[in-house]
Amino acid sequence: GGSSKTTTTRRRVVHEMAPVPETVLKKRRKDESWRENRSNSVEQVKRKNAQKGKKTFHRAEEFVREFVKQERDHKRLKREVKGSGKKYVEPDAKVVFAVRIRGIDGVHPKTRKILQLLRLRHINCGVFLKVSKPVMHMLRMVEPYVAYGYPNLKTVKDLVYKRGHGRVEKQRVALTDNEVIEKALGEYDIICIEDLVHEIHIAGSHFKEVSNFLWPFKLSPPKNSLSRKNKHLVDAGEAGNREDKINELIARMT
Repeated sequence: GGSSKTTTTRRRVVHEMAPVPETVLKKRRKDESWRENRSNSVEQVKRKNAQKGKKTFHRAEEFVREFVKQERDHKRLKREVKGSGKKYVEPDAKVVFAVRIRGIDGVHPKTRKILQLLRLRHINCGVFLKVSKPVMHMLRMVEPYVAYGYPNLKTVKDLVYKRGHGRVEKQRVALTDNEVIEKALGEYDIICIEDLVHEIHIAGSHFKEVSNFLWPFKLSPPKNSLSRKNKHLVDAGEAGNREDKINELIARMT
């Protein structure tokens, strides 16, 4: 009985002290290395995201300060001109927002082509455009089918935040992550949604790239529907250049 117990104990000791196969050791080292690398990567991502968050926040603050200063200067100039008895001339608009309000069944091919060039292919579809003579000329040529005007900062923000989608590999992607924006426009130092809003609002040097990245906005039919959409604005209708009144229309469509 004692002899068999001793043999069993020896076997157990030998078994416990048997060398670990090299393949197992390699796997352990590989797993440890992977865990270490992953831990480092997670920390790097956290630090990077924290830095991006700070940068985005500071930029947003900077843009707000810039806008407040512009508004203050604008009001001051208005007061000064009013006091002198002269007429105040509003600064020329830099950006126009156009939205399709009518179908194009049976229209002239040229009109259809212009609407395609403006990327207004569907009813209640809208786009930002940089103000220029050719753009305004095209809009006038398709006035019976579009409403357009000059959006304020609130309208630009509402459209981008509520209805904004980007074009990523020909796919329509919601702007729920700044990483989508950074991948597409980072080379132009546009890395977050606030940068997009700012670039559109001021018609910046990379407006074209931002505009091409943004998918045309799909809006809802306006509340208190466009009962007079077949008439021009001058005939108490909805179509044509609404100037700053476009903001009220877009508010009903977002």
